[in-house]
Amino acid sequence: MRHAWRVSDVRAAEEALMKTVPEGTLMQRAAAGLARRCALLLRERGGVYGARVLLLVGAGNNGGDALYAGARLAERGAAVRALLLAPERVHHGGLAALERAGGRVVDAVPHDIDLAVDGIVGLGGSGGLREGAAEVVEELHARRTLMVAVDIPSGVEVDTGGVRGPAVRADVTVTFGCLKPALFVGAAAPYAGEVELVDIGLGPWLRADAALAIPDRADIDAWWPRLGATSEKYTRGVVGIATGSATYPGAAVLSVGGALAGPTGMVRYAGSAAGHVLRQHPSVIATKRVADAGRVQAWVCGSGLGTDEAAATELRTVLATSLPVVLDADALTLLVGGRMADQLRGRDAPIVVTPHDREFARLAGGDPGPDRVGAALRLASWMNAVVLLKGDRTVVATPAGEAWANPTGTPALATGGTGDVLAGLLGSLLAARLPAERAAVAAAYLHGLAGREAARRGPVTAADVALALRDVVPLS
Repeated sequence: MRHAWRVSDVRAAEEALMKTVPEGTLMQRAAAGLARRCALLLRERGGVYGARVLLLVGAGNNGGDALYAGARLAERGAAVRALLLAPERVHHGGLAALERAGGRVVDAVPHDIDLAVDGIVGLGGSGGLREGAAEVVEELHARRTLMVAVDIPSGVEVDTGGVRGPAVRADVTVTFGCLKPALFVGAAAPYAGEVELVDIGLGPWLRADAALAIPDRADIDAWWPRLGATSEKYTRGVVGIATGSATYPGAAVLSVGGALAGPTGMVRYAGSAAGHVLRQHPSVIATKRVADAGRVQAWVCGSGLGTDEAAATELRTVLATSLPVVLDADALTLLVGGRMADQLRGRDAPIVVTPHDREFARLAGGDPGPDRVGAALRLASWMNAVVLLKGDRTVVATPAGEAWANPTGTPALATGGTGDVLAGLLGSLLAARLPAERAAVAAAYLHGLAGREAARRGPVTAADVALALRDVVPLS
């Protein structure tokens, strides 16, 4: 599991570490790591010697990192040029090092560039790029220049991942000491490109709790329920699926497909789309109503259910159980207005809600905004539920204040029905007795992988994602 820290916590850790090492040590460590990654990229494109490198140098330490890294590249024979975007506040030590190594300052973007280094704005920046810097970056993007960001892409909101104006779109971001939220959440996450973490000795000094966690495949594999010699279909867990309707039978088929890809031993379907479900999934036990479904360990409710009184009755029946539940799509719409507030407040068993942005706005009274982690945490606290806020970088938040950012998202999942598949898989994990937050994190992670796998094969439909899940879930 990786973690990302807020700017204030990074600053505090840096200050504590700097008291224990000679002055300038952290910058030299950062510059060495940055130069190394730039050299590797240049080597893939013909070599460092003679390569044309442009440094975009802003004020303060971020520009200093770029200048010292540029000096190291110049010592290896690269033709390094520095465009000073705030010359009155340039890092003088870094500039002197660059000039000693043979680099020089330019007053415009050179015609031929093999690699550009974004040292414009560091952790202290806010808002988008200023006009002059924005024009330079826009020109380089138009040329499709290979871009390496120093610590964070300039112009993004570091703590939230918001993007409020022009910003650098990096191919690679070399970040120092620890990860930062904007590299993984919000509109900023795609701007980071590939992320490389350079160890500058900061780890032991990060005293505060991380802002969010980022799961890795090893985490998902470790959480996945395993079969034993005495396992059978009931001990593996039974998941109930109350989704779909005569109008939307596909939602039932897709959510059941997602559940069947999970670790549980049996799926019970309850709803008016039973005939459609059984034609696609003959192993499912189907009934017409939740009340007749029999014993399960968790429920999934909402996808394609409708919002009429019959649908509301099914949702009330699900909420009246003492079981973990996943509430998706129409179930979330039925919650708006507080008609079921008493049943929600009276539940001790876990609830996971899975809104996309428009559903979130109906539940919370406003859009998530640029701070998606903060918004998800507020809704989780208010609803006393785990919130899985869907998007290109899905966020999972708990009432206890924990948050995860899913690293496997793909735009290919932006097609009808994929959320139904996700809800089914999540319900299967809950029925297999995973804690609600782990079930939500694991479902989002594997759903993202399945979306990528499906996209690799061609245009993506929700049925493709359900099928691809079988290729990416851990072996039980």
